[in-house]
Amino acid sequence: MACNLKNILLIANPASQNGHGAFLAQRAMEALFHQLEDSEIDVILTTHPDHATEIAATSEGFDTLIVLGGDGVVHEAVNGLMQLPKEKRPQFGVIPTGSGNDFARAVGMPKGLTNACHALSSAVSRPSDVGCVNGCYFAETLSFGLDAAIALDTVERRRKTGLKGTALYATSSLYQLKHSFRSYEYSLVVDGHEAEEGRSITFAVQNGPYYGGGFKICPEAQLDDGLLDICISHPPISRLAAARAFAKAKGGNHTSIKQIQMLQAKSLDITFTEEPPVQIDGEKLTGTAFHVQVEPGAIRFLYPQRS
Repeated sequence: MACNLKNILLIANPASQNGHGAFLAQRAMEALFHQLEDSEIDVILTTHPDHATEIAATSEGFDTLIVLGGDGVVHEAVNGLMQLPKEKRPQFGVIPTGSGNDFARAVGMPKGLTNACHALSSAVSRPSDVGCVNGCYFAETLSFGLDAAIALDTVERRRKTGLKGTALYATSSLYQLKHSFRSYEYSLVVDGHEAEEGRSITFAVQNGPYYGGGFKICPEAQLDDGLLDICISHPPISRLAAARAFAKAKGGNHTSIKQIQMLQAKSLDITFTEEPPVQIDGEKLTGTAFHVQVEPGAIRFLYPQRS
């Protein structure tokens, strides 16, 4: 349905875009005022890790919460919103200025600050799902193994090299394929059914289709279908074949590879025999046992209107 954007809280990560986040927040506020002349907009800049979570958890009374930044600030804000009673959660939108912007891709938010603000001014609001693992929420992605190692590597690599997007992910992929290519033994229970044993090289649980800066790992995933989509890569597979699979995943063309298993579920219980690399919306997670479930229609996300 058409959304009401009258009382907006804008959270901006000043570290995004190599430290230009505060300047971009000012530009975003001006652009939103231009599009929404009758709206009130409060801007808060984050100052420390999890600050966006703290802010979002106190956003009751605003009709709209918008974050400016990448998937990290999206992740924090969603975890804050989930601390509020469902009926008091503001609708949620994003102005993508991060390096990956996978959540923005999933909702269809265009690149460029002006374009995103214009899209938000006429956006539609739809009840959408979030994922939850061991009490921590994710807007887009949760993964274990090689793909998690790659995602976590991109954080440090971005700081050192300034790379972003596909170039950053591709560079990290090549490095991790060389140094972290191995499988992990797991036990998996899907929707309470009988446990299945297996080994995985990559194991992605997706709310939306994207991870790694635009890789379409679960092409059929939808943010509002009440399901999580899962992509598991099983051994045996060579490093070269794995690299080719990653390349195909950029366009979502990897699903026919025989070592790839695709699933959908409302809940998963995953237990690894040893601790794998784990990422949640690009942030590090630790452990060996994970209860994962979907929270259907938990937050109203803002989607650009289709032309």
